[in-house]
Amino acid sequence: MAKLVSYILIPLATVFVFSSSSLAAVETNGFSRNLSPASMDLQEEKLSHLHFYFHDILSGPKPTAMRVAEAPTTKTSRTDFGAVVMADDPLTVGPEPDSRLVGKAQGIYALASQDDAGLLMVMNFAFAEGQYNGSTLSVLGRNKVFDDMREMPIVGGSGVFRFARGYAQAKTHTFDLKTGDAVVEYNVYVFHH
Repeated sequence: MAKLVSYILIPLATVFVFSSSSLAAVETNGFSRNLSPASMDLQEEKLSHLHFYFHDILSGPKPTAMRVAEAPTTKTSRTDFGAVVMADDPLTVGPEPDSRLVGKAQGIYALASQDDAGLLMVMNFAFAEGQYNGSTLSVLGRNKVFDDMREMPIVGGSGVFRFARGYAQAKTHTFDLKTGDAVVEYNVYVFHH
């Protein structure tokens, strides 16, 4: 019986020693290493709900969004497929233009569908008020603008929102077909530390 145990334990111990040393080499190769959340002083994860209005202003003397590129066929497309818009849109507490500013939506959206008004949103919500001042949330997803309610993923963040994940629900409050100006209500649900 002792021989049987030694035949099994010695090879297993050898495999363990070599496995442990190769893991240590991977973790200390100068490029990457594993960390515990406690080493970064990460607090318990919480779920926050943010509610604000997004003002996308394409008209007037001081637009907050403007077309910066378009495909050659954009003019003949019923959906403006291929157009790219850069935005620095106000985020406010209420839908009124003079409502209290809580941040900016900064980034791009592109008309990415040939069949409907489906935008590719690549946007940072940069907050400038209260406990979120200086923090951002990053949105990357599809926004089918004529649907009553749209949902887009929150893929990360900075500051208070480091390691953030969640989703944003967008609902059009007002839209002017002639100017393209829109006010969109956002409810954002995000897990963060």
